[in-house]
Amino acid sequence: MLPDRDTAEGLLIDAGQCNPGAWVDHSRITALCAEQIAGACSNMDSEKAYILGLLHDIGRKFGVKHMGHIYDGYHYMLELGYDEAARICLTHSFSVQNIKDYIGNFDITEDEVLELTEALAAVEYDDYDRLIQLCDSMAGAEGVMTMEARMSDVARRYGKYPQEKWDKNMSLKKYFSEKAGRDIYEIVNMRSQINEN
Repeated sequence: MLPDRDTAEGLLIDAGQCNPGAWVDHSRITALCAEQIAGACSNMDSEKAYILGLLHDIGRKFGVKHMGHIYDGYHYMLELGYDEAARICLTHSFSVQNIKDYIGNFDITEDEVLELTEALAAVEYDDYDRLIQLCDSMAGAEGVMTMEARMSDVARRYGKYPQEKWDKNMSLKKYFSEKAGRDIYEIVNMRSQINEN
């Protein structure tokens, strides 16, 4: 189950008031990219993609955290009955389906890490999981970035970016470009400026 678009917008506005930051605009750019790419794919729902993109980082409502935002978002969406959004909160950081590849601090308890590990292992990724992973890796706070620029920025901020994750994200770009029948940068550039910096 998912909230409708207006409800999702309200949830993001509320979350941004609780914890203001660039993550709110990043979530909006992720949502717009997801909507546009899904709209170019014949068997995807662009409205669903937008809502999932908007809510993927909703756990940031609860403060400045690393893995904690995944845990908090997952539980927050489950508590509201939005299981599809909870799933995206869980899967969006793991294009490689392995919790050990997380970039950032493991700022949750060992029991919480185990809970996320088991939940992630139980998911069979679909195209919405993959789409939000893709869009998360190209959405800056000020607009769309090339994936290389975005991933390099993450590597600068966190001191690393696993090669397997980098390669997987680039394969997602190829996958959705083929699925849509044209390069994803062309699709998102209809409304968004590609930012090389």
